[in-house]
Amino acid sequence: MSEDPLIAGLRAQISAIDREVLAAFNRRLELVATLKRHKDERGLDFVDPDRERRMLAELRAANPGPLSDEGVETLLRALLDLTKREV
Repeated sequence: MSEDPLIAGLRAQISAIDREVLAAFNRRLELVATLKRHKDERGLDFVDPDRERRMLAELRAANPGPLSDEGVETLLRALLDLTKREV
């Protein structure tokens, strides 16, 4: 039985978005690595809890949905945790 064309089309779009997310995250990692090197050279702390709180507030305010505020926080925490491990 052949795949439903609607399902195939939606899956293709989702896969394309997944690749965009991956590319964006890799660009983000490169920028954070540059920031970390700069901070290390100046003896500054890499992690800035105040900045992370501001980022969360800004992302919640910018979120048009359907992702909930709790979802935004979960996503940002995962992004930050992974970034800290990778960099």
